[in-house]
Amino acid sequence: MKCVYCGGIDSKVIDSRLSEDGYTVRRRRECISCGKRFTTYEKVESTPVLVIKNNGNRQIFDPSKIKNGLLKACEKRPVPASVIDKIVNDIEKTVNNSLVQEITSKKIGEMVMAALKEVDDVAYVRFASVHREFKDINTFLEEINSILKGKNLN
Repeated sequence: MKCVYCGGIDSKVIDSRLSEDGYTVRRRRECISCGKRFTTYEKVESTPVLVIKNNGNRQIFDPSKIKNGLLKACEKRPVPASVIDKIVNDIEKTVNNSLVQEITSKKIGEMVMAALKEVDDVAYVRFASVHREFKDINTFLEEINSILKGKNLN
């Protein structure tokens, strides 16, 4: 590993720790040439998953887009940030563990809605209205009625 201070290419690892997410290794290194210490991070390189959008375009899967959608849906709702992060992490794991190279945005949206349905009904309807492109108030009412029917069965 190249030293950030002197550019030397020899260093020794002083300490290694697994990060909280379990996917990154933090290494504390010491340069053999100048003796200064610096930190590096190692992450497993994975094949990117492509998301097929409704218009047929493909984009690299980006969990931050899921988080942004969740934040908008949960705005002014009693949903803790830790719950939003857990939903994002769970979906990211599901997508990466599926071993597919492509996934539709519709499938990702359905995963988000399934998670939101368990967390907050209002956030769920907000997200569903954008994801399913509700056209009018009747579509909203149908979705709300399906939620109420589900609650009455339980």
